[in-house]
Amino acid sequence: MRNLKPQLIELLKSGGCTPRISKLARNLHTRSSTIHYNIKSMEKDGTVRSYKAVFDYKKIGEGFCTFVLIHLSPDEYSDPLKIANMLAAYPEIESIDVVTGEWELLIKVRTASIEEYYTFATRVLSIKGIARTQSLNSLKQVKTEFVIL
Repeated sequence: MRNLKPQLIELLKSGGCTPRISKLARNLHTRSSTIHYNIKSMEKDGTVRSYKAVFDYKKIGEGFCTFVLIHLSPDEYSDPLKIANMLAAYPEIESIDVVTGEWELLIKVRTASIEEYYTFATRVLSIKGIARTQSLNSLKQVKTEFVIL
C-alpha cells in the first residue's frame, strides 16, 4: 500500500479536516441535520475558519518548538503587519502574533531539531526590518489547540 503520510500531514496542517457530525450530534443529543446546519452557518459567517488536526509533532518530524520575540527596526516599527506577512510565507512558522510591550511580533517555529532551527534563524531572522530577536525553546508542550496532551 502506498505511503501517503507526508501528503496527508501537509493537507491536515493546512485545514483539510472536517468535523464528525454524527459524533457531535450524539454528544449534544440532537439530530445530525441540526449540527450540519449550525456548522455550515458558522463556516459561512466566518466564525469557523478552518479545521485542523492536532499532531504529536515529534512523530511528524517537527518536534523542536521555539517561540521567537521580534523587535522591529525603527523604519518598520509603524507597520508590523508588513514583516508579519513576509514571515507568514515560511512553512516552519506555525503562528505569528502582533504583540504589545518591548517586542512587536511573536512567532512560533517548528523544526525537526535545533540544527534545523539554526538554519531557519540564520536564513529568516536576519531579514531587513528585524532589529533584534529573542528565542525561547519549548521543553515540553502540555496543551495545544485547546487539547491537553
